[in-house]
Amino acid sequence: MTLQGKRIIICISGGIAAYKINFLIRDLIKKGAEVQVLMTPSATDFISKLTLSTLSKKPVFSDFYSENGTWNNHVELALWADLILMAPCTANTLAKMVHGLCDNLVLATYMSAKCPVLIAPAMDLDMYQHPSTKQNLELAEDFGHFIIPAETGELASGLVGQGRMAEPETILNHIETFFSSNKHRKTLEGKTVLITAGPTYEAIDPVRFIGNHSSGKMGFALAAEASKRGAKVILISGPTSQKIEDSNIEIHKVTSAKEMFDEVFKYYEKVDIAIASAAVADYAPKEAAKEKIKKVENSLTIELIKNPDILKTMGERKAKQFLVGFALETENEDENAKSKLVKKNLDMIVLNSLRDEGAGFRNDTNKIKILTKNKNSEFPLKSKNEVAKDILNFMESQILK
Repeated sequence: MTLQGKRIIICISGGIAAYKINFLIRDLIKKGAEVQVLMTPSATDFISKLTLSTLSKKPVFSDFYSENGTWNNHVELALWADLILMAPCTANTLAKMVHGLCDNLVLATYMSAKCPVLIAPAMDLDMYQHPSTKQNLELAEDFGHFIIPAETGELASGLVGQGRMAEPETILNHIETFFSSNKHRKTLEGKTVLITAGPTYEAIDPVRFIGNHSSGKMGFALAAEASKRGAKVILISGPTSQKIEDSNIEIHKVTSAKEMFDEVFKYYEKVDIAIASAAVADYAPKEAAKEKIKKVENSLTIELIKNPDILKTMGERKAKQFLVGFALETENEDENAKSKLVKKNLDMIVLNSLRDEGAGFRNDTNKIKILTKNKNSEFPLKSKNEVAKDILNFMESQILK
């Protein structure tokens, strides 16, 4: 049985669809799952705690403290679960989830969770179609959560349209499919992944530098996704405003290409996978002025010298590592990327073109093509979080060949 011994928290928020959860709990228990029910305070107006606790064979919690004064520890609850199901998930609860509002036990447990989250939204059709709800569902997916779409039918308001929570058997099928697939498995557990991100800045004088427009968003998205898959991540980042807090991600900040080179090769021998997404400056001033250069002449000549080629050196020193490079091109994209793949001894290269609208530096989106020696795959424009998933999915398919 795919659900035998699985620990599932069902978080019920205040909607009429709450009555359906009785049937879902009964079926989950029959299939061997352990079920813990949590409720928002308003959910108790729609369904009885007694019924839910009888079916789940566990006390049902809707507040931080039980009637006897016992603290319902949201951290322990979150760590206990293999899966959290938000069902029914109202527009209110969804908005709080994705915007970090935490005013009840359900939300505190959700925000403490390390396990996957499935969301079964339920609301009236105008609420479901509202731009804010659509955006919040997209945000939830960007967080890595899985949406069980609302169904079309007659709603409590008397209107007919999309907004009904999926039927219990549909939700059950999603849960079983989830546990029987690779989605919930830590596919990179036990692996160490080194990722470079952001630009490098090459000093001209104490005030000025040569740099580029890289924001670091793609590299940070890759680090977050690799961590979700169980990897230990070493993230080496040039100057960027991006932030990430994750115990599986070790961040090393650098400024110049030389500093990034030195930092990369402190760890490179010990990693299993290396993803070079940083936009490293090819050249640096031969000498950086010790004082600010004054604006005296009508022109200024700066002699540049080549920076160390980090990716090429990674390719030359490659032993067990699976090495992924990036190519940002403006012309002859495929040819240049294939050439880089071979010359730098890469296992795979991610190509994006500045000619594609919404791709490249600074954007929250990207459009990529992935090339290996034997295979090309092209992907549509997506958020960089989704692109990170595509890159790691493709990489895993190559590693597991």
